[in-house]
Formats: sequence, C-alpha cells, structure tokens
Amino acid sequence: MVKKVIVVDDSALMRRLLSEILNASPGLEVVATANDPYEAREKIKALDPDVVTLDVEMPRMDGLTFLRNLMRLRPMPVVMISSLTEQGAQVTMDALEYGALDFVTKPKLDLRDGMEEQARVIVEKVLAAAAVSRSKLERLQARAQAIHANPELARQARPAAAAPAYRTTDQLVAIGSSTGGLDAIRDVLSGLPMDVPGVVIAQHIPGLFSKSFAERMDKMFPLKVEEAYEGAPITTGRVYIAPGDRHLEVIRSGAKYQCHLTDADPVNRHRPSVEVLFDSVVSAAGRNALAIMLTGMGADGAAAMKRLRDAGARTIAQDESSCVVWGMPGAAVKLDAVERILPLQEIAPAIRDWAH
Repeated sequence: MVKKVIVVDDSALMRRLLSEILNASPGLEVVATANDPYEAREKIKALDPDVVTLDVEMPRMDGLTFLRNLMRLRPMPVVMISSLTEQGAQVTMDALEYGALDFVTKPKLDLRDGMEEQARVIVEKVLAAAAVSRSKLERLQARAQAIHANPELARQARPAAAAPAYRTTDQLVAIGSSTGGLDAIRDVLSGLPMDVPGVVIAQHIPGLFSKSFAERMDKMFPLKVEEAYEGAPITTGRVYIAPGDRHLEVIRSGAKYQCHLTDADPVNRHRPSVEVLFDSVVSAAGRNALAIMLTGMGADGAAAMKRLRDAGARTIAQDESSCVVWGMPGAAVKLDAVERILPLQEIAPAIRDWAH
C-alpha cells in the first residue's frame, strides 16, 4: 500500500526536491506540502498522512515546538529535515527525544545535487518511518513523554563506586545501531553501572551529530561518554561513540584496547559501519567480547556479528517488538549470528550479568 506523505518546509525549493524524490518511489506519495506548521496542521487534519517530513527551522513556529504539539495531540511518524550545523545537531537531538523517528540532513552547498545524492537514503528513511505501527509509535511516545516529565527516569543506573581511570579489562562491549538507535542507546546506557567494561558504539549518524549525542549522554549518565578519538583507551566505565564520518575500530596495544579511526570507504554504504567495528572486535577481543545489535535499517554488521559468534563472542539482538526498525537485528538473526534476542529493557541487565 502506498504511504501518504506531507512535506513541511519553508523553502519552496526544498519542498519541490523532497516531493520529487519521494514521489519517485512506488511506495510513497506526497499528498500535500506546507510552508509552515500552521498550514501543516490543517493539512494533517484533512489528509491524515502516514508520515510527515518536518523542517527544524521555520518561521512563525519552529519545527521542534510543532513536533512537541503534534506528538502530544496526534502522534504520527515524523522524519526531521536538519541543517548540518552545531545548532542543527542540538535541535535534532531534541526532536528525536520528543518523538521524531529519524532525520535527514540538508547539504551545506549545492542543495539540488546534494539532495539527489541522498535520494535513496531519504526514501529508505521515510518508508521505514511510515511502516512503524501506531501501537509501537504510541509506546515510543509514552516513553519520551515520561522521560521529559521526569528526567530521573533516564538515570536508572545505580552506579558502583567510581572505577579508577587506569583500570583495564579483557572484556569489551560492542554495539551497533541505526534508525531508532539514539533512543535505544540511551536506554541501554541508563542501565549500566560505572564498573561496566569499556563500550564502543557504531551508530549511523552524520558528523557533528555524533559529538552532540555523545555530549548529551555524558551529561545524562554517570558513565564517561565521549566521541571516539584516535588512541582513546577503552577502559572500565568508558563509552566511545564513533564519529559521524569515520570508521571506528578496536585494536590492542599490549594488554589494552584502544580506539582506531579510519577514513576508509563506506562499508554497506555507511561510515561509520557496524561491520567495520564488529570485524575489528573479532581480532582484538574475540571470545572476550559481547556484541549487541540494536534497531536499524538494512543489514550492516550482521555478517561480522556471525564471525564474532563463531569466534566465541556472546551476541544479543534487540527483539522486533521493541525496535523501531528490525532490519539489522533481523538480518543478524537470519544469519544465525545471535545467541539471545531480548527486549530493549532487558539488554542492560544482560550486559551486567555477562560482565560480572
């Protein structure tokens, strides 16, 4: 069934480009466009779309305010259209916390060529958002609203005594995620104590956004969360998130794990790639690793997760009911790469049990 889309953006060129890209997909039809949230509100009421694309920065009412109102009164799948700026990254992180399912970044320079280059990704993201069931969307919205009403819900961890910064461990946790992954990562980190083994994460995300996300997680939890940097020591109580435009690998230096960043070509169309991270963990940690596949489109990391399991590592996939998109976890399950399939809320306890 063709999914109905409403495009909301104050730029006439952006509305036209997005409409052309989305209408070229046989699974999507742009039934209306709107140049501000007030016009969008009336068209949403009249046309009941399956998904909305929403610009972050608009006149009369900004996209974030409109999103908050929309999710409170009429929850529906929303994909944000964001600028590649530090401010755009901050606002987009807010939007994802308030219930947007994903985001698309506007090119900085040539808008037409840049959007055409991203056409495939844009279509995939809008199709994935449109496919999210209303019941699943309502559960996600309830969780987001509860956290904003009571921020302590996002601090579920009862941390152990702070671990010494120099302490190292043979154990290693590696996490891969994509669509819906920012919320999923937050929920996992919220349940981890200070003495958890070092954690490395490959999340499909553009540059600037990864730094903003890491800083937000670092402020929210007792763990030390950073954007990965070259030579960063992967030690107890530390979490490293791959930079948005670089591959993250784990290497050994003597008995210690370290982060290694590369600018190699995208793998499975992604940089950072979960495949690259997980394959490096096969060599660096092997059976001393726990690999976790969270929500996301596609199959990035599934084959490497199978190699990890074959090497003796423990492997977990998020279950379909708690995923925004079960593409990456589902692909790993099909390859027999997964030892356990767990709801999102059970993954942090599983990490704690494995570590101790």
